[in-house]
Amino acid sequence: MKKILIYLSFFGLLALDACKTETYEWENWAYTAVPLVAVNTAKSALPTVVTANTSFFDLGAANLASQEFEYSLNWEGFGKAEVNSIEVYLGFVKAPATGNPSYPIILSNPGGLYPSVTQFPLPSRVVATDKLYETVTQFPKTFTVTAAQMAAFTGTDLTKVVQNDYFVFKFILNLKDGRRIEGFQENVCDEARGEVGDCRVGVRFRKK
Repeated sequence: MKKILIYLSFFGLLALDACKTETYEWENWAYTAVPLVAVNTAKSALPTVVTANTSFFDLGAANLASQEFEYSLNWEGFGKAEVNSIEVYLGFVKAPATGNPSYPIILSNPGGLYPSVTQFPLPSRVVATDKLYETVTQFPKTFTVTAAQMAAFTGTDLTKVVQNDYFVFKFILNLKDGRRIEGFQENVCDEARGEVGDCRVGVRFRKK
C-alpha cells in the first residue's frame, strides 16, 4: 500500500509540473548585498532619531545654506555577496500637498524603536531627476554636505524651498560577481519595519 501511495504522489507531481506554463523572475532568486547608512543625528538642525535615517534642515534659520547633513555609507553581504562599488545619486523632491510624515517623528509601539511610517517613499529607485553624485569604492564612506552644496548640485533654488521638501540620496550596488542591483523594494529597506537594508537616506526641510 505504501508503494502505491508513493507512486501516486510521484505521478501527481509530474502532472502538476506538466501544467506549469510560465517561468517567473522570482523563481531565479539569488543572494545580494544591501547598502547600510548611519545618519549623524548631532548634525541635524532639528531633533531626529537614528532609526529613521532622516536628518532635518531648519527652514526658518538664517544659516539655512550652511547647515550640514552627514551620514556614513557601508554595505552588508551576509557572507553571500560582495560589493565592488556603490553609485550614490542625489535628487531634490518637492513635497506633495498631503501625506507627508508628521514631525516630531513618531516611534512605533510596542518597542518604541522604529518610526511609525517611512520618511521617504518606497520603493527606492533612481529616476531621471537623480544625478550621480559619487561612485564609492572604499568603505565606510562619510558624506558631509551643506544645504547650499546640495542645492547647487541639484539646481535647486533654496529661496523657493518649502516645508517638507527634501534632498534624498539613493544607491545602486555593483557586486564583485558582475551584477548591478538597481532597485530596492519595501521588504529590503523599510525603516518602519526595521528591514535589513538602507536603500536611501535624506534630509527634510522643516520649521521649528
